[in-house]
Amino acid sequence: MVNGRLQVCVRAIAFLGLVSSAVMSSAAPPTITGVDRVLNQENTKLGVTRPALGVVDDLAYLRKVSIDLVGRIPTEVELQQYLTLPSEMRRAAAVERLLADPRFVDRWTIFFGDMLRLRSNAEGGASLTAFVHRAIKEEMPYDELSRRLISAGGKSGAVPEVGFILGDNADPMALAGVTSQIFLGVRISCAECHDHPFDKWTREDFYGFAAYFGKTRRVQRRFQQRILAVYTTEVDQTTILWPPQGVGEDADRKPMKPKFPIGLDGVPDDAEFIVRLMKLRAQQATAVVATKKTAGTSVDDLLANAAKKAKKQISGGSRDLLGVDDEAKKDVKKISATGGYRSSDLRIELARMITHPRNPYFARAFVNRMWAEVVGRGFVEPIDDFTDDNKPSHPQTLDYLSEEFVASGYSLKSLLRTIVTSQVYQRGHASSVDEEARVELETAFLATPVRRMISESLFDSIVAAGHLFGVKHEAGKNLKTVWRQSRIMKRPETVKPKSLTPQALAGTKKVMPAKPNVTPAPQSAFDIEKAIELDFDAILAADKKGVMIDKMQAKSAEELEAERMQQQAARLQADYIDRFVRSVIDDNPTFSSAARMAAPAPDGHFVRVFGQPARVDLGDFRDGSATMRQALLMLNGRLTHQASRVGELELLHPLLVGKKADLTKAIRLAYREVLTREPSKEEIADATGILNESDTPLDGMADLRWVLLNGNEFRHVP
Repeated sequence: MVNGRLQVCVRAIAFLGLVSSAVMSSAAPPTITGVDRVLNQENTKLGVTRPALGVVDDLAYLRKVSIDLVGRIPTEVELQQYLTLPSEMRRAAAVERLLADPRFVDRWTIFFGDMLRLRSNAEGGASLTAFVHRAIKEEMPYDELSRRLISAGGKSGAVPEVGFILGDNADPMALAGVTSQIFLGVRISCAECHDHPFDKWTREDFYGFAAYFGKTRRVQRRFQQRILAVYTTEVDQTTILWPPQGVGEDADRKPMKPKFPIGLDGVPDDAEFIVRLMKLRAQQATAVVATKKTAGTSVDDLLANAAKKAKKQISGGSRDLLGVDDEAKKDVKKISATGGYRSSDLRIELARMITHPRNPYFARAFVNRMWAEVVGRGFVEPIDDFTDDNKPSHPQTLDYLSEEFVASGYSLKSLLRTIVTSQVYQRGHASSVDEEARVELETAFLATPVRRMISESLFDSIVAAGHLFGVKHEAGKNLKTVWRQSRIMKRPETVKPKSLTPQALAGTKKVMPAKPNVTPAPQSAFDIEKAIELDFDAILAADKKGVMIDKMQAKSAEELEAERMQQQAARLQADYIDRFVRSVIDDNPTFSSAARMAAPAPDGHFVRVFGQPARVDLGDFRDGSATMRQALLMLNGRLTHQASRVGELELLHPLLVGKKADLTKAIRLAYREVLTREPSKEEIADATGILNESDTPLDGMADLRWVLLNGNEFRHVP
């Protein structure tokens, strides 16, 4: 099979380009949306004269929106269901189905993981990731999610949101830079050391912003050398002093007063999108009240009261709309009270100011990130660097989307629906024009930039195309003989370790025996394509039950030391036997989703090789450039090899062997499953030649699928 694949590589290049002509075939233009109208008006004002590219066809759109919304290519079943719908409603119906798909939550947890730098191996990182996953699943508004991350306090196990603060060790300087860059799109940390000559954010602005975190402390509860619990609490004294150290006399340094550097008076109280937000949340409040059982108060009275609260307007920038600051304060204080830790009034106030509907930076920063994620470039690039010298390319379109986002109640799904149903999103690539024209078209959003699937989507799409989420081979078809080496400890019957007790250890000097000359057992090689799947619900359930280390009954120091020395003595007085065990395994591999794996993955893992960031440094975005290591992993990796093989349980199998074999139908099915389109006549002819030249049609189809998986068309979004 390997030789066959090498022989077809040259032929594959001839019929697999970056974007197939079949993908770019004509399609009826979708309805012009509000986004399209505003963007077209801006392009006219900017003097853009080039015509926009046409939209991709129905199958290319299904592939594109499936990759973006649920993180993998569509299956044959999904494709056929899509085609049975009337053409005028296919795309809208596909969007609604994908938004309701459980995989939507997994896909967008990856997005938030990159944005928030969620790390499973960080303190509270796994719980925080699970919390974000649940928030997306329950459609928690983005402003509420942000407030909880910024203001939460307590133990990492009991309050998963606090993982955001603990991720930077509750360092006020680091948190100031992280919070402003993530939630506001402002790199205020550039002013930490000095005033920038070309930026409006001053050093005093930075210190005033950092002062909101100045009283937060990260605390460790220890026992001996072990960390039993980590939590945050608030103290009376801040660590943020002004002027900065080294400026003037140290005796003149005073506690810095917190100051939010962005004014909230630029947006009027009665702005149309804020009024719509108020009405929406009034409706949501009445809906919640209507579902609750009340005693002694009529539902009409409660609804009237809720509507009255929602109509309250704010005066100036010191009060909040819809009482969100009061709600956040109550929630955080309640959480902190259960753990016995002080909540942060300063961070509650900061969270209120950041997420305030009249703060344009908050909504614009998030909308810009989302637009760049699914369209291919942001209105502002880099996406987290809003400055006076780096203005949006289309400010009116950005404002329109941001205001619609606020009016929707900060709904992630509503924002995505708005973007992916627009003509802008559905346009094709400018692959047939010169470089200057391509740049102009993409900058004006008259064509979409060529972009590769994110690494998790590429991984899961290979798994989906190769039917590897479940078994695809019959039992006993892939038997393999393997030998495994193991070391078994053998304790001499004549030697018994001395009994050690806490009493015997008390007051005695510890004597460490010499280590024996024993070679450790070889470590198994790391599987660079297997994913370790996380159970987010189980993580949160464990936290909810209060499984926290500091509530466990700890043993005394003498008892722990006695147990340690007892175990060490047993190991040192033992002998070892090397054993080689022969076993026969049924190699019928399955792969779990990379969207649920612990992140970031270890260096060298498939998803890291294809661009998953380490999520440590701010601005550490995904790298979409191609490398030789990626090519080798696709050409020779086990995942691609197993995905290429045809299993007996696949729909493709009876089309290749037996009385009902039909090579043309098999080729067409392979193209639909891998590339989500029908092959051209030339491609059918080339593929038929590959199948006929192979030893068997099964081997030939494996070669063909291997070629399709390794083509540029597979890994790039239409």
